[in-house]
Amino acid sequence: MTNKNLKFEDAMKRLEEIVEQMEKGDINLDKSLSYFEEGIKLVRFCSSKLEEVKKKVEILVKKGDKMSREPFAESDENNDTDNNKKADDDMELF
Repeated sequence: MTNKNLKFEDAMKRLEEIVEQMEKGDINLDKSLSYFEEGIKLVRFCSSKLEEVKKKVEILVKKGDKMSREPFAESDENNDTDNNKKADDDMELF
């Protein structure tokens, strides 16, 4: 499954699994590094999804009584979005 098919809930579940494995401490250094790298990619993916939802909520709140869906424009204030997108594009999970 690639990140384009990955759901937020699935990413969080996988993060929990990684944390459990790393907390056990009975894994070698290479496996720990592999888990860490995967975890970082998952955190970036989840952060990106949460930021997207936050922007959508802000649009709805600004509309007040008129609740309609609008696409949101990416702002230039958050340059990390481009970095997260690149990391997400390069990432294959599972």
